[in-house]
Amino acid sequence: VQLQASGGGLVQAGGSLRLSCAASGRTFSTYAMGWFRQAPGKEREFVAAIPWSGGSTYYADFVKGRFTISRDNAKNAVYLHASKLKPEDTAVYYCAADLSIAAITTSPDYWGLGTLVTVSS
Repeated sequence: VQLQASGGGLVQAGGSLRLSCAASGRTFSTYAMGWFRQAPGKEREFVAAIPWSGGSTYYADFVKGRFTISRDNAKNAVYLHASKLKPEDTAVYYCAADLSIAAITTSPDYWGLGTLVTVSS
């Protein structure tokens, strides 16, 4: 599966963005999907994940209550709605895919190119 994230940009603190990830491949609906981010000078970190069924969702503590992950299997897409953004949310955001919901939060098999989110104070 090939992935491409989009929707990043410059936003003021307190604002919102919706990131999108387009996936290619007929088996998209069988993959768990996730979002990670990497801030300048820091390691990549897990942000959110959703299983193939779109049921339970998983979030890092630092985005709970602010970010929402969703997916549309008919459109081969996964989304991350980021609200109440903070300057510390500034990072390159990546989408990822894995057949395992367990692996999607730690070491997914597939990665897309990232999209930069910059939050100004």
